[in-house]
Amino acid sequence: MTRPQRMFVNLFGGWFQLRQRFPASLLDELADAVCAGERSHLGEVRFAVESRLPLRAVLAGIDARVRAQAVFAQLRVWDTEDNTGVLIYLLLSEQRIEVVADRGIARRVAQPQWDAICQRMRDAFARAQWREGSLAGIEAVHALLREHFPAGDRPNPDELPDRPVLL
Repeated sequence: MTRPQRMFVNLFGGWFQLRQRFPASLLDELADAVCAGERSHLGEVRFAVESRLPLRAVLAGIDARVRAQAVFAQLRVWDTEDNTGVLIYLLLSEQRIEVVADRGIARRVAQPQWDAICQRMRDAFARAQWREGSLAGIEAVHALLREHFPAGDRPNPDELPDRPVLL
């Protein structure tokens, strides 16, 4: 997407879609999915949706990946005992999805695996399947975390909030 296109979609797109695509009932369902999945592994999953970027951020060259990393820090996803936090970030205006994994996970899970999750979600969203795409993304992240960080017999405290964040 070119800079003028990014400016246009972030000025005029996304902001009115946030509550329509992610109503309170869906946020509740996503929180339940995060909570249920976290019982089976030592990771912590956060889900954040942002309607659009401010124009000054677009002009400064901030893209969805950079913004996702900032949200990762803002939500303190890194603040887990085993460095096993994962953020699923959606930027509605640009139709971008990013997964940011903490260093404990990044050592074991390759970027193409995260990219595949993003593509799966993007495909569902292109069909206006916001619920299905979001739940599929959350479940796919849980599956990777179960594979690499199973809960086993270790204590498994809930270290981060489960409810998705609308920015």
